[in-house]
Amino acid sequence: MKKITSLLVFALLLSFASVFGQARKELNFGLLGINYEIPVHKNITIAPGVGTNFDLDWVNIGVKGNYYFDNAFGITDPAWDVYGGANVGYSIYTGDNDNDDSDVDFGLQVGGRWFWNEKWGVYVEIAGGSVSGLSPGIGLTVKL
Repeated sequence: MKKITSLLVFALLLSFASVFGQARKELNFGLLGINYEIPVHKNITIAPGVGTNFDLDWVNIGVKGNYYFDNAFGITDPAWDVYGGANVGYSIYTGDNDNDDSDVDFGLQVGGRWFWNEKWGVYVEIAGGSVSGLSPGIGLTVKL
């Protein structure tokens, strides 16, 4: 029952998200989460979002900050993005054991994105947190 409740909470939180992108509006949604990127500088974004893990026993509500290394690495093709950054949020344990390990979660992430046309792209990301552990991600990005 806890996993069904967690999945419903996760779906509800996803439905309330809104999005902005790196110098453009973008929505990143994947197998394990969703976020919106808000540009704060030409190479830096913040992204509020919500995510879970493959076992569906964690729900993380937080924000991540990314630095885009495109200029630093000399990537001039606008179809590619390479980024890394830090994240903070609150991880809620929804698993079956009786321990309540919910707590503030600090972590890091690294990822890349490739757009196959003017509107759609795919991203791959590896993130880790102090509470929720390693969380690989793959999903789609849509420019709005």
